[in-house]
Amino acid sequence: MAIRIGFIGFGEVGSTFLAAMRAGGADTAAFDIIESKVKEAGAAYKAIGDLVGGSELILSTVTTQAARSAAESCLPYLKRGQFYVDLNSTSASIKLELDRIIRPTRAQFVEGAILGAVGVTGAATRILIGGPAGRDIAESLRAAGLNTTFFSEELGKASTFKMLRSIFSKGVEALVLELLIAGRRAGIETELWTDVTEFMDRNAFGQVAENWIQTHATACERRYHEMVQVAETLREIGIAPVMAAATESFFNRSRLLELYRAFPTKPRSKEEVITYMEGRLRSTER
Repeated sequence: MAIRIGFIGFGEVGSTFLAAMRAGGADTAAFDIIESKVKEAGAAYKAIGDLVGGSELILSTVTTQAARSAAESCLPYLKRGQFYVDLNSTSASIKLELDRIIRPTRAQFVEGAILGAVGVTGAATRILIGGPAGRDIAESLRAAGLNTTFFSEELGKASTFKMLRSIFSKGVEALVLELLIAGRRAGIETELWTDVTEFMDRNAFGQVAENWIQTHATACERRYHEMVQVAETLREIGIAPVMAAATESFFNRSRLLELYRAFPTKPRSKEEVITYMEGRLRSTER
């Protein structure tokens, strides 16, 4: 018998995943506050009580800020033997709060962390699954057509991974936009885009990133003063240096951590730099 899966929320994530799982033979249905979105996509629409009560797996794919209210709306209908899987981009503390909300119903809470852009990679987008029931649910969802990987039995670990990974993905997004907006203002947008993309295409990112970290130890002073000038350049052309100013602040902190004393020459690995900086930052917190 096909597994019964109910979606709470039918935006890009919910509609994409439901279509893939339906194509794979899963018995799917969805609830969304805009009923027409579900029906126009050719998916089965159910009122929330019918959806939750009749599903083995309930997948919450609402907006981040609605994750808590979505879970609360399911409480009257959840029961033992069901699994509530929250796939929203929330912090570990929110996942733990959702677990506390769901627990009195005797249904089991499972956390999910989507690691890519569903609009680009669709149902092939990697998803980390966590919680005491996470291993079995990851297998069930993978069999139903999603790219799920079990991450940890400890709730919050998968979401912490997702949140910290977003430092990179969302940070680069913001950096590239600030670069190109400033480039447009300065009349050199195309040249900047070509230079950056060609550099990244020619060089393995792992090698580039490791070199950045290693040389950060010996060059943060010089790079700080360069970023002061970068931020000033942005101000001169009328662009607020949001990301540039944050980078300036980061390099200034590295100066104050006195990396030059620990690393008079280029360190042998990125781990040496990370270990030193984390330790110094920890000591300043006391």
